[in-house]
Amino acid sequence: MRLTKFEHSCVLVEDGDARVLIDPGGFSHGFETLTGLTAVLVTHQHPDHLDVGRLPALLAANPDATLYTDGGSAAVLAESGIAATGVQPGERLHVGTGIDVFGGQHAVIHPDVPVIPNVAYLIGGRFLHPGDSFTIPDVDVEILGLPTAAPWLKLSESADYLRALTPNVAVPIHEALLAAPDFFYNLYEKLAPEETELRVLAPGGAFEA
Repeated sequence: MRLTKFEHSCVLVEDGDARVLIDPGGFSHGFETLTGLTAVLVTHQHPDHLDVGRLPALLAANPDATLYTDGGSAAVLAESGIAATGVQPGERLHVGTGIDVFGGQHAVIHPDVPVIPNVAYLIGGRFLHPGDSFTIPDVDVEILGLPTAAPWLKLSESADYLRALTPNVAVPIHEALLAAPDFFYNLYEKLAPEETELRVLAPGGAFEA
């Protein structure tokens, strides 16, 4: 098995005759020129995991690839005229290698933020991509895509997830937000009390009150 990372949560898995791309999202680059894919997998509908704008060209360049997504993403894609096969936890896919589907829901960001569907994929019985969740499958995980930075996780939670699964290899994913503080600022603005104004100060910036 060979893993190639294309920033954030986008990973190409090559296993035998299978070439499977997971989560081609907005923070990821380099996947656009890939060919010979047997499947494209999407864990959930957030734009850092699913770039609806760039997906059609990727699919056109890979006519033999089947697009599999969680049910929520399939509905979002249908609105854009993109056909996808929705999958549920407990299913097994065959795309040149076996893929087992786990999970079900995205991790909680905040009680006021609706929870959306999220599926995890175990590819070739070896590599687990959990999407935005701390899904613990009822099988051994040899290689783990380890979520690293997100508004829904703490470092301690990721460390406990790593210890719970005890993989032979852990590959950090979902790290682009470490360099994208605006993502967090936008959430603060949405969740802040009405009487609170968020003032973001750049280095050297000042604010008088």
